[in-house]
Amino acid sequence: MSRRNLLLLKILLFLFALNSVSLFLYFTSNSRTLTPTQTQTQSHHSFSLNRLPLTDQNRRRPHRYSKPWPILPSYLPWSQTTQVPFRSCEAYFGNGFTTRVDLLKPKIDLSSNRMGWFRCWFSETLRSSVCEGGGLRMDPEKIKMSRGGEVLEEVIGRGEEEELPEYQNGAFEINGGDGVGGGGDQRLVTQESLDGYVPKGQIDQHTMRELIGSIRIVPSAEFQCNETSLEETWKELVSSLRYAKNFSGPVCFRHAILSPLGYETPLFKGLSEDINCHGVSAPDLWQHPDDQKTARISEFGEMIKASFGFPVHRHHTEKPSSGHNVLFVRREDYLAHPRHHGKVESRLSNEQEVFDALKNWVSNHKECKINLVNGLFAHMSMKEQVRAIQDASVIIGAHGAGLTHIVSAMPKTVILEIISSEYKRPHFELIAQWKGLEYHAINLEGSFASTPVVIDRLNGIMKSFGC
Repeated sequence: MSRRNLLLLKILLFLFALNSVSLFLYFTSNSRTLTPTQTQTQSHHSFSLNRLPLTDQNRRRPHRYSKPWPILPSYLPWSQTTQVPFRSCEAYFGNGFTTRVDLLKPKIDLSSNRMGWFRCWFSETLRSSVCEGGGLRMDPEKIKMSRGGEVLEEVIGRGEEEELPEYQNGAFEINGGDGVGGGGDQRLVTQESLDGYVPKGQIDQHTMRELIGSIRIVPSAEFQCNETSLEETWKELVSSLRYAKNFSGPVCFRHAILSPLGYETPLFKGLSEDINCHGVSAPDLWQHPDDQKTARISEFGEMIKASFGFPVHRHHTEKPSSGHNVLFVRREDYLAHPRHHGKVESRLSNEQEVFDALKNWVSNHKECKINLVNGLFAHMSMKEQVRAIQDASVIIGAHGAGLTHIVSAMPKTVILEIISSEYKRPHFELIAQWKGLEYHAINLEGSFASTPVVIDRLNGIMKSFGC
């Protein structure tokens, strides 16, 4: 599997967090001290920033750089005031962030008309917060992190903690107006507030918590930003990525949103909690409300398909005239992280043998037409990958990031995961359950799969399609 698919998994973990709350596009003004840019910034800890010039013309019509997301058939609105039952499916996957905590209430400096504020929306179910603030300044010089892009051999054995950002006091600052004293160390939050609304949880280093802990309130006179040249970003979409370490100087933002870490999403909590939720379509859930069912994962898949121009709202699959596609998601061996000390770990040691056996079986299958698709995702564009997923009746693959694509699969798609003994993790079984897909697994003793066993399981699945 390529680095691209590893990045996909990280991005999707991040996006699961974003899918938990309704986030609007926010814009920056062209003031003399706030640097106008047009990009979405994301550091290692999922620090998300949407910035576009706010003009009278942009107030009257959507900005031409805004991504045209479709109107999804949610059975519940994305409201910040909706109260949802504790540990319900909507609390896990929808908007469970309903407890508002104002850490710094909006304040207007009459001399400059600039605002400084910060608040969090806490979820009792996920024990985490989505936080947002205005009049915020980031100083990359006070953020220590790995530069990235090093030759792999140079970082073999490096611990993951060495790649996480470290924040000095004042890495982020908020404009407190003229009434704030200068030269002091006025922190935005207390330790008690951090423990209450951004708890550390099960991880050693909570980067979002440390980011918020670094924020200090400064007077307007100290709230200054150097001009930053970001000419190339003006042509990018709002949903593009830019890392904090790539900024050449301090940058100010009118509105910033900090999403929870991937460790605080259902995908991670499902490893230790029983999240008894089952996926259905939004229209079905709207007609038959049920706290143990969710349509949010399917909606997330719709967003992915829409971003690549594929049709959405296809809740019923017609029998394909050209036969059933069986997509075999291939996985190339690679070093997932330098901490593996240069050891390549295979998830399916005889993958090519399994593929060849399936190809031979398909060619001799007489009951109906079956097309075996060679899912070489490492050599396909993301759009080609999404198209292959949505056109598949059956998806087969070894445990790996490539299977994350099943969030975009059609409702009747069947998943067959091949799991080696060293990678028995329920990630994709959970996604299939929360999306409402039929799921099967072949658990191996090691990493070698018996081709007759794989063919027998596939044959049983195809019989359910009438083949």
